[in-house]
This record gives sequence, structure tokens and C-alpha cells, in this order.
Amino acid sequence: MKILVITLSGIGDAIMFTPALQLLSEQFPNAEIDILTMFKGVADIFDRSEKINKVYHWDFVKQGTVRTLSFLRKLRRNKYDVSITVFPANRREYNILSFMIGARKRIGTDYLHLNRSSLPFLLTDRTKEDDSLHNVEENCHLVELIGVKIPKDIPPLHIDVLPEDEIPAQTWLMKNLPNSDKQRNIGIHAGSATFKNQINKRWDWKKYADLSILLNREYNARILIFGGPEESELNEQIVSASNATATLVKVPSLMASIALMKRCDLFISNDSGLMHVASALQIPLVAIFGYTSHVHTHPWHVRHEVVRHDLPCSPCFYFSPRPAHCQFTGADEFKCIRRIEVSEVFEACKRMM
Repeated sequence: MKILVITLSGIGDAIMFTPALQLLSEQFPNAEIDILTMFKGVADIFDRSEKINKVYHWDFVKQGTVRTLSFLRKLRRNKYDVSITVFPANRREYNILSFMIGARKRIGTDYLHLNRSSLPFLLTDRTKEDDSLHNVEENCHLVELIGVKIPKDIPPLHIDVLPEDEIPAQTWLMKNLPNSDKQRNIGIHAGSATFKNQINKRWDWKKYADLSILLNREYNARILIFGGPEESELNEQIVSASNATATLVKVPSLMASIALMKRCDLFISNDSGLMHVASALQIPLVAIFGYTSHVHTHPWHVRHEVVRHDLPCSPCFYFSPRPAHCQFTGADEFKCIRRIEVSEVFEACKRMM
């Protein structure tokens, strides 16, 4: 059986498919499983997996129409038996791509919001979104449609880190933190995606700086600030305000950054892709949630605490093509995350440490 897994959203969504991928590869050991992604980070992660036959990385936004059509024809010639569109993916473009690639069985989801606009009829088999389930469970229901049996205990998230990823991480540590083995290392990811207004998932960078100072004072911990190039300005602000307790991680690749995350005793993050990376690495987590649902995307099968305010209006973000929007304005806009205090997150960190 030839299977194409279509994962065109971010790193976190891709990683939340890995338990379903593990079950699929275990129960169909002779299946040939390919991955299609538009993000290099996702491609790098799945390139290292023995469960994957081939990874196709194609930036549908930057590539022209003619080249993209040629690329899709190439995929169509693979004559896939099954294509699986990873949950959540409720833009019509995802279903159109699945249809054009032309697998006999095209699996996806019927969504609770704005489903008709996603053109679900282009798929042959669909599950129905269940608002009570974690995204990992939603993905497991997708592979269930081709006969995968889902156990009571779904596996944890998983990422393979290779020796070549460890080398730049160790080199950076020796150069920048030569005595790191004598201190606790605590990782922070203060960023998030910015599309669909997701920049408002971020906790205030000043509070991250204050938290870094407290953690250093309480635990003699060295704070490592993680993030991509697009988050460098944000991260430099935290480092500058941290009284030299935080260090900005600068390594050459996402996989080297992931290898460095493995050295952390605790990880603190907004609801983001690196939060799910930390889950896959089994790093204890403190996750800060605002308008997104901790039910759907909390750290999966890892020791963690979620810090959030249980407001009548939150969570207000649901899976649809529409960007996040707050009903309030001014000082009350996105108060769900802006009113979370440093002391609340610090107490959660103390319990985790």
C-alpha cells in the first residue's frame, strides 16, 4: 500500500500526527509512507524517521502555478492508494491538492465550523471533528479509516535526533556555556506562528525576562531562549532584560536546536510548535495558554502544567480558515493571556522542578 501523508500546516500539527504514524507503520509494516509538507522544519524532522519512505518539501506559496502543477503531476504519477490530510487542515486548498494528487482513497475531516467552504466532497472518506478530543486523537481516527486499530493508550509524540544533530548542539554548549553541566538548564520559547493572528498567543516578553531572573535566583538555572530567525528580535529583548540570566540559542538548524533542547530540565512555552517538540523529547513542560484550547493541543503524554485563565469567553479560537479575533478591545483585548502574571507561571515551574 502506498500512502501519502499531507501535512501542510506547522511543525506542531505535524508532530501531533506522529502517534498515528507509529500505529500505522506498526500495523502496516509493508506500507510505503511518503510525506508532503511546505515547511523545511517539518521536512527535516520526517527526513530522520525510519517510518518514512520519502519526504516531499514544496513551498506552495513561493512556487509559481506552472511549477506547482508540474510538481503535482509528478506526485500523481506515484499512484497512491491512500492520502491522509493531517488534522487540522480545513482550508479548501488542502482538499483541492489532495484531489489533484488523485489517491484512490482520500482521507480528511469534516469540521464543526465553516466545513462547506473547505470543499470536503473532494475527499472520499472523512471523520467528523470531535470538540472533546486532542488533536493526536483526531489524527488517530483518520488512520482508523484504513483499518488501523487504536489502542486505549495512544503512544507519545516522537522525534528522531541523529548524531549529526548532536554535534553542533554540543559545540555551541562548550563555547557558550562551558559549565552547563553544573547548572540546571531551563528552555523558553516565547514566540509563535504569526499567520491567522496567532502572534496573540504570545505571553509578554517582559514577563519572560522577569521569570528568567526568578528561576536563576531560585534554582541557579541557566535560561536558554529558543526560536527561529523570525523571532530573533523578540528573543534579544528577553535576553537584554534578563540581567544576564538568559542566553539566546544560535545554532545552524532546527534539528541542532532540538538536540540542544534535550539538555533542558524544564521547558516553558506558549502554545507553539516547540511546545510539541518538547513533548516529543519528554521534557517536563509549563505551557501558557490564552485563546486556544488546552483540550485540543495540551502537551501530550508528558509531565506538564498548563497555566491559563478560565474566562467565560475562552477558549474562543476554533479550527477554521478565519484568523483569531478577540471580542474585546483596548486593555481587555486578549486579556486571557495578557493577565497571566509572572508569579502564576513561576509557581507552576516550582511544582514541576
